[in-house]
This record gives sequence, structure tokens and C-alpha cells, in this order.
Amino acid sequence: MTNTNLPLPIIALDFATAEEVENFLDLFDEPLYIKIGMELYYQTGPELINRIKERGHHLFLDLKLHDIPNTVKQAMAGLGRLNVDLVNVHAAGGTEMMRQAVEGLRSVNKDTKIIAVTQLTSTTEEMLNKEQNIQTSIEEAVLNYAKLTKQAGLDGVVCSPLEAKLLTDELGSDFLKVTPGIRPADYAQDDQKRITTPDDARKLGSTHIVVGRPITQSDDPVASYHQIKESWLG
Repeated sequence: MTNTNLPLPIIALDFATAEEVENFLDLFDEPLYIKIGMELYYQTGPELINRIKERGHHLFLDLKLHDIPNTVKQAMAGLGRLNVDLVNVHAAGGTEMMRQAVEGLRSVNKDTKIIAVTQLTSTTEEMLNKEQNIQTSIEEAVLNYAKLTKQAGLDGVVCSPLEAKLLTDELGSDFLKVTPGIRPADYAQDDQKRITTPDDARKLGSTHIVVGRPITQSDDPVASYHQIKESWLG
């Protein structure tokens, strides 16, 4: 049975140009939930966001704001005026930065959800220990950031599906767990390290999944999307 309580898979549109985005969206005759990140936003700005919203799609603007609190507050107020569905900061910026991000967003927009990145799905525990000098397990590091995120008043976090159950147990099912690193069982791992299939992500407690290359680089993006969507929704 399809789980209608889950949102659509979020398609990461990691293209280089607005034209590529438009061409991709033209393939579909249905509303999508898509993610625009730094690569596109820094080149196209709000204009592309507005065009996507005019098409009727949901949108996650993935810019991972990380700066001093006042800068993030003012930047988030600006992003709030775009009326996207989901925005994010990086939890490494600290509790005060996250609080200010919420304040800036809510000053102009009451509906957009705001989440914080914990650890990238390309980060391994070895990198965490040796390069970030965080001497815990990756699960403990993610949980620590997630607790700070909730205390700061955000709606959830970006994490890998592998941490989703732990965060649900500790912070509740309403706390969003937006999980990249989703791959069909027969797809290459690429540069992602902490990954699962869509079906496993749902079983582990992800509230949203983000999928990019398995759809956007597929020979048949529409068919690949529907296969992933069916697996995710059960």
C-alpha cells in the first residue's frame, strides 16, 4: 500500500544551467519536489527559483548557510521572501546562529521549513576523527548536532538514513530527517559513503529522501523517478 503521508522524493537538480533544469522539468507532467543547491543558485539566483515555483513544484533551497549569526539572520530573511518549501543552515555554525536563522526566516515567512545539516553523507568516521578532530562516532556527532538544532527551534536536520532511527528515538517522529545518499540497490555509490535504498530509508525513519544522479543521469529519468518513488512510498 502506498504511504500517502510521506512527501515525494526530492530530486537534486545538480545541473550547471537554468536551461538544463527547464529541459529536465519538461520531461514530467506532474508536480515534483526538487532541490536547488549552490551550483545553480549562485549562477541563476532567485529568477530560476521563481520560474520553478510558477510551474507548481515544491522546492528545497539547499545553501547550507554558515556564518556569524547576524549575517545568517539577514540572509535567511531574504531567502524567506522566495517562499520555497524548505531551506537549511549548517549546524556547525552553532546554536545562536541557528536561532538567528529561524528568527530571520520567521520575520517574513511562517510556512517555510528550516533544517540544519549535521554531517554530510560523504563524510566517513575516519574523516570525522582525523580531519574535523571530532573524537566520537559519527552517530554521536550527528545526534549532538541534531539535539542542538531542535533546541534552537528548527524543524529538523539533514542526516544519512543510517542515523534516522536514532534521531527518531531521541527527538521524536515529527522532527524532520531529510536524507541524501539514496541509491537504488543496483546503482553505483559515487562519492556518497553512508547510503541506503529508498525502501530502507523509509523503514529506518527518514521523513524525506533526496535523490540526484540516479534520476538526473538516467537514460529514462521519468521511469527512474517513478521506480524510486514507488520504492520510497512503499
